[in-house]
Amino acid sequence: MGNKEKVIALLKSIETGDTAPIAFINADKYKQHNLAIEDGLAGFGAALAALPKGSARVHTVRVFQDGDFVFTHTDYNFFGPKIGFDIFRFEDDKIVEHWDNLIETPAQANPSNRTMIDGTTELKDLDKTAVNKILVEQFVRDVLMGEAPDKLTSYFDGDKYIQHNPAIADGLSGLGTALAEMAKNGITMTYERIHKVLGEGNFVLVVSEGNFAGKHVSFYDLFRVEAGKIAEHWDIIEPLLPNSKWQHQNGKFGF
Repeated sequence: MGNKEKVIALLKSIETGDTAPIAFINADKYKQHNLAIEDGLAGFGAALAALPKGSARVHTVRVFQDGDFVFTHTDYNFFGPKIGFDIFRFEDDKIVEHWDNLIETPAQANPSNRTMIDGTTELKDLDKTAVNKILVEQFVRDVLMGEAPDKLTSYFDGDKYIQHNPAIADGLSGLGTALAEMAKNGITMTYERIHKVLGEGNFVLVVSEGNFAGKHVSFYDLFRVEAGKIAEHWDIIEPLLPNSKWQHQNGKFGF
């Protein structure tokens, strides 16, 4: 069984209660970066035990692999409806580390009638993984981190841009409208540091740290690249728990 299949089975076991996929985790060195869950395999087990019986639902919509990392995009019911990105690191075919970003599932679609999880799942352009990762990381640096914002339009094919952020409409026009509205309301968004860039083919995930609306947050941005341009975007912005509530000291990032 490949590492992608192991991750899908492990996530599904949250719903089914199947204990067999637990064997895919290295019980001696499982490092947890979800700040609300205790470290190690015991922490994972305690989180599952706290779930109301029969309440969990797990539908993994996208799964990708980049070297020793597998990353997923999942529609959850995990203490309520949530959308999540999960990242797992493997050593010797066992899971040894886990990161995630979660958000409560919005009650309604975005202004373009898209959800946070729908859209294409087709994986292609495997020969372009490296160049697509470079492209997307440079976009984040130039535009989101503000190093060269004048290059914005060069990353897109005109106004063709499919957006899954719950508050933003399609197109560069939709992005511009949303940013203007944020500025009018005094809402700032600052990307300060990129922690990890993972990709497979036409999909690239960037994990960043910064501030949004006055809160210290983790940004997970998934981009789909088409013919050298950014064509589609999904994201999750999760505020970091205050340090006093951390269940371990591994940190949210620590790649």
